[in-house]
Amino acid sequence: MQKTRENKMGTMPVKKLIITMSLPMMVSMLVQALYNVVDSMFVARLSEDALTAVTLAFPMQNMLISFSAGTGVGINALLSKSLGERRFDRADEAANNGLFLAILTYILFLLIGLFGAGPFIGTQIKDALVQEYGTIYLRIVLCMSFGAVFQITFERLLQSTGRTFYSMISQATGAIINIIFDPIMIFGLFGFPKMGVAGAAAATVLGQVVAACVSCYLNITKNEDIHISIPQILHPSGEIIKKIYFVAAPSILMMSIGSIMTYAMNQILGTFSKTATAVFGVYFKLQSFFFMPVFGLNNGLIPVLAYNYGARRSDRIKEALKFSVSLAVGIMLCGTLVFHLFPHALLGMFNASEEMIRIGVPALRIISLSFGLAGACIAMGSIFQAFSYSYYSLIVSVGRQLVVLIPVAMFLATFGEVTLIWWAFPIAELMSALLSVIFFLRLYNRTVKTLSLN
Repeated sequence: MQKTRENKMGTMPVKKLIITMSLPMMVSMLVQALYNVVDSMFVARLSEDALTAVTLAFPMQNMLISFSAGTGVGINALLSKSLGERRFDRADEAANNGLFLAILTYILFLLIGLFGAGPFIGTQIKDALVQEYGTIYLRIVLCMSFGAVFQITFERLLQSTGRTFYSMISQATGAIINIIFDPIMIFGLFGFPKMGVAGAAAATVLGQVVAACVSCYLNITKNEDIHISIPQILHPSGEIIKKIYFVAAPSILMMSIGSIMTYAMNQILGTFSKTATAVFGVYFKLQSFFFMPVFGLNNGLIPVLAYNYGARRSDRIKEALKFSVSLAVGIMLCGTLVFHLFPHALLGMFNASEEMIRIGVPALRIISLSFGLAGACIAMGSIFQAFSYSYYSLIVSVGRQLVVLIPVAMFLATFGEVTLIWWAFPIAELMSALLSVIFFLRLYNRTVKTLSLN
């Protein structure tokens, strides 16, 4: 039966649409941020070595998320654009080929978990106990990563068709499971064995597997715009995969650069102390309370832009961009305010020692100066992904994190004062903002203004 009903992304008032699309993802990502913080809070109760070990595992965890979420961006863009063009068969192909790519992603990280977890941790620190903790944690997370991979993929399918409320249900369910089982598995409550760092990894994996099952069920029962087909998943289309990766590859590279940056920063900070590395890990957990909602806004904005680009509605694109940039900057400025006013309380949640307080307070205050610019860059970058110009985002990310941030941090480290290193973040974000504005104006003039003329 031919589908004729107009998707809400082409009819609902834009501001209401952005809120409707983004708010569930913003809430679910806030819950995600909460469980990331709670996870580290419980690990910190074990020891600072355990907290450092989880911090050292983060770059590879982030690489896993980068491959899954980056591929999801490609699926999202192709699927939403196909719906806007009323090419419903192509939308189904995007969904099923995306699930095939999820299988390949899991196999890749299973192999890394089996053979690469120990060597990866070992390149960042020589402390034997921290290496042991980090290897145990990372191996469990990677070898059981099928939950994370399929959770992200299924949630992207829900987001692509505007069903972000169901995506929120899936993500929140996984996060709540993780929060509940973290203390149970780490400390051995209610008859469970005390697993320590391994328990933190096991709770994370359990939450991801449950979320993957929930999101799969919701796609099958609630997502009427696509049809998941096992035969189609097992017979992938080279043409569709090429189209997905045309958008996804730059996104994967862009997100993976964050792993390279954190890996390099861990090594730079490790020359000062394990505590400096732990502070960096704590910062990453805390900043997610503000970055995650903005990324949720970004995820809700991308299908709106892609759909209306396919439908040639420049007026809706303009309004969506203006509203989203303002909202993103506002959220991030709240983050700057919180980090400046309450750094001691924030660090205290992680059982911080006096040394961690000494290093961490200026770190939070200095790095958060860049939050407003970061919010604007994230919102502007949504148009790069929605219109299949993800390589612009890649250039911005490479410039910020590899060309500026790491070299500046290395230079500042030569002065022998760890506090100076944190200034590399605002410096890099300023460069990122300049590049983002240049690319945004170029793309806007080429696409959105062109739509207005036709």
